[in-house]
This record gives sequence, C-alpha cells and structure tokens, in this order.
Amino acid sequence: MGNSLISLLPVFQFLVLLGSSVNAYWPPSPGYWPSSKVGSLSFYKGFKNLWGPQHQRTDQNGLTIWLDRTSGSGFKSVKPFRSGYFGASIKLQPGYTAGVITSLYLSNQEAHPGFHDEVDIEFLGTTFGKPYTLQTNVYIRGSGDGKIIGREMKFRLWFDPTSGFHHYAILWNPREIIFLVDDIPIRRYPKKSAATFPLRPMWLYGSIWDASSWATEDGKYKADYKYQPFAAKYTNFKAIGCTAYSPARCHPVSASPYRSGGLTRNQYQAMRWVQTHNMIYNYCKDYKRDHSLTPECLR
Repeated sequence: MGNSLISLLPVFQFLVLLGSSVNAYWPPSPGYWPSSKVGSLSFYKGFKNLWGPQHQRTDQNGLTIWLDRTSGSGFKSVKPFRSGYFGASIKLQPGYTAGVITSLYLSNQEAHPGFHDEVDIEFLGTTFGKPYTLQTNVYIRGSGDGKIIGREMKFRLWFDPTSGFHHYAILWNPREIIFLVDDIPIRRYPKKSAATFPLRPMWLYGSIWDASSWATEDGKYKADYKYQPFAAKYTNFKAIGCTAYSPARCHPVSASPYRSGGLTRNQYQAMRWVQTHNMIYNYCKDYKRDHSLTPECLR
C-alpha cells in the first residue's frame, strides 16, 4: 500500500502542475455576472440594418454579417441611450482575416458629424496561426474625426474567439465606462473630467469592414479577398439603460452589485489579472504620445 502511494506521487504531482498551469492562463472569477441581470433582445426588436443589407442574414435571434470584395455590413440600435449595458455574444471567423475589423461600439457620429463621441470594442483580424487582437477605444467630442486622439488599450484573449460564442459588453454610465469579456472586466475608464468623458446620447452599432491600412500590424498585412467572405456571427443581444428619452430619474446600470457603480474587489482582481497577463498596449504607457492631449493619463 505504501509503495503504491509512493509510485502514484509523480502522477499526482504532474496533475497538480497541470491544473495550476491551466489556471494560470485563465482569469479568476469576478464573482458577479452583470450579463445575467439583462434580458436578451432579438435583432429586429432592438436594431436595424445600417448598410450592406445584402451582406446581412438573420437566423432566429442571431445575425450573421460578412465582408467581401463588394461590401461589408453594419447595424444600429433603434434607440439612442445616455447610459446603459450594451453587449452581444460574437463568434469570429478563423483563418486569414488580416485587415478585417469586426466591431461592437457606441457612437453619435450621425448626430454630430465631425464632432462625435465613440466607445469601441474592435476585433483586429490576423494572419494564419496568430491570435486576434481585441482593441478597446474611447473618442471624445470629435477626437475621432481628422484630429484623432484615440485612447486605445489592446488585449490578447485567453481563449480562441473563433471556436465559439463569447459575450462582449460595454457598460457606460455617468461615472465610468467598463469593458467586459464574458463578464470579466478588462478595462475601466473613469470620468475624471467632463472634457475627457462622453456625455451625449449614443447608439449601439456593429459592423464588419475593410481596414487594411491599419488593422493588422499597422497595415503590414492587408485583406486578401481570395479568402472571402469574411463573416462574423452575433447573438444574445443586450441593450438596456436610460434612453435619450428616459426621465431624469432613470437610474444608470451598474457593472457590480453596488447600485452606485464601481467594481467589487473580486472584479478588480480579475481585471488586474487580465491587464497583467493579456494587455499588449496601453495608450497611457506609450511615451511617444503627447499626453497633454489625454490629460486623464496624468492624474
């Protein structure tokens, strides 16, 4: 019996090491799942086609949009919001997708052309054998029009976003913007001043389009249409909050159990894990940039 136990020790030690190595590459539990508090919408109840209708197909409550040599496609929420929780479960295309952007974002560009706000989740396409990059960004009052002042944070995901659906969300309220992946906060952008925070109503959008000039390794690799069509699948749409028409007493959505907003200790731990292990770019840490244009980095 004693000898049997001793002979099993190496196996047990291997399993312990295997388990710890797997856990080392997966974020800790956030302990709270805001997506579970928000009901899902069918596409036609909350959204409409914006462009490329011939490159858009609905299937039950889901949507597929695609890009080929002739066009991409985009959609838009029916209502504008002044705060809320906005998400969708998305499955990306595997293989060669360089130059292709798949997105879920808030914007008021149509209402304020040349002077708009925007909050982005963008998946930057890639070449064979390399992972997608998830880029988050915030533009404030025209900083995305000509005079571009982006506030990019880029991440490598801890899973394969082409093998199944994962839930991506933006929570925006008057105090903060929180980006979430499968309910794990990956970035918090707090309001530090009115000049650095979007305050005007925005719509929720999604799209797929050709951004060959910059999307993959700063434009080194372009969209190659011999691999067309490039498709993205969306389902489990969520858009809830204070619309532009809600009364002033409408209470903003929170990403945590705290009605006042903010994150719990477990959520902060999960976010720190992601930023330590999976963040590959932080605009505030880019010393080639002029941070007088992004004063939130200096506070």
